[in-house]
Amino acid sequence: MTTMTEASVREFKMPDVGEGLTEAEILKWYVQPGDEVTDGQVVCEVETAKAAVELPIPYDGVVRDLHFPEGTTVDVGTAIIAVDVGGGSAAPAAEQPAAVRPEAAAPAEEPKAAGSGRQPVLVGYGVATSSTRRRPRKGPEVTVQQASTAVQTELNGHAPTAPAAPAPAEPAPAAPAAPAGGERPLAKPPVRKLAKDLGVDLTKVVPTGPDGIITREDVHAAVAAAAPAATEPQVAPAPAPAVAQAPASYDTTRETRIPVKGVRKATAAAMVGSAFTAPHVTEFVTVDVTRTMKLVEELKADKEFAGLRVNPLLLIAKALLVAIRRNPDVNASWDEAAQEIVVKHYVNLGIAAATPRGLIVPNIKDAHAQTLPQLAQSLGELVATARDGKTSPAAMQGGTVTITNVGVFGVDTGTPILNPGESAILAVGAIKPQPWVHKGKVKPRQVTTLALSFDHRLVDGELGSKVLADVAAILEQPKRLITWA
Repeated sequence: MTTMTEASVREFKMPDVGEGLTEAEILKWYVQPGDEVTDGQVVCEVETAKAAVELPIPYDGVVRDLHFPEGTTVDVGTAIIAVDVGGGSAAPAAEQPAAVRPEAAAPAEEPKAAGSGRQPVLVGYGVATSSTRRRPRKGPEVTVQQASTAVQTELNGHAPTAPAAPAPAEPAPAAPAAPAGGERPLAKPPVRKLAKDLGVDLTKVVPTGPDGIITREDVHAAVAAAAPAATEPQVAPAPAPAVAQAPASYDTTRETRIPVKGVRKATAAAMVGSAFTAPHVTEFVTVDVTRTMKLVEELKADKEFAGLRVNPLLLIAKALLVAIRRNPDVNASWDEAAQEIVVKHYVNLGIAAATPRGLIVPNIKDAHAQTLPQLAQSLGELVATARDGKTSPAAMQGGTVTITNVGVFGVDTGTPILNPGESAILAVGAIKPQPWVHKGKVKPRQVTTLALSFDHRLVDGELGSKVLADVAAILEQPKRLITWA
């Protein structure tokens, strides 16, 4: 009956919801242990390096356990939730309380340490080998039944009901078993660095994290257990590395430390990569957009745009699309591996959006083929989705050029950094009344400044200037949207 119970427990692993993502942070759980779930039901929301994504469960059953609390960053491929697909929850849990939850399985391994508690295993024998808690490399399920079988094998056939049977000296030869298996202890890079700084051998640390992952606490526990046996005070200064002291070395009333992760971390890395890979050139033009602002007001009253959001950004986006059509070579990317320039015959128009989780740049696929009302609808949906934090990773991939509207913050202009893999980005400044010479007289006109940054490997000064000049000319005389189309 035990085998049937454990076989009915399915472990749902953190999927790769984007391309090449390695981890995600659990933002919110929508279910708790004991809740019933159905195939396709959303069980949690996670934040990757690209966006916040809701994860559906792929089968029916009852939630047995949530392996990680909210706010935990989990590697892709790690089990995050256990579901009993056999239809039971309370009865199996009562029958085997130590075999259901991963954290309850750890004490079951202690008899391997010659009956002297957990301290002996911390110095390198007993259950120091992490193979019994190692996550399987393949197979959809991870069950404690498998771990129990591995423990019995390691004990050379002794029944699990008689942990005191082996002599105290027998577990000692088991220490070299881990290196012989060639398995690398599971630990995240920060934990590995901490262990290196403290001089701790991770193969001799007992993991207490989910799926046999070694935590920072495990490393510190190993140091504390090894200290009394040390003959020299060489580990005395080790427990106080710079990393460990950092949180307490500043005044919390005067400073706040914010972990860099998720979208913000990915954005920072992308911007650094772009700034030091693509040679940026930025050009500026100040233009009278009074006629464009009048057209915006007229379109708002047009029944073709009923229910759609019409603003200056709509016409600026259309102006850039027309400029790209007139100068198609600007819509390209640099293939470093092949040493080729790839000219795109489509425009995936990116719109930079500031969200609570950081800056993201979703793009409108095939924007060049959309009519003005269609473009207005796409822009509205893109902005609404970004504000709700629901932008999918696919919506942020494959962009060719981008618009960033810094004018909404009252800024006149800027020198934007290219979105990685794109050829150009247009910054739009604030539109405001300024004195302007119009028809030989100085009058107040609606004026803005545009800034176009481009990759000088792909776009030379002439091409970049033509694109920027075309955008400015359309915004000054929006009837060119018709004549140049």
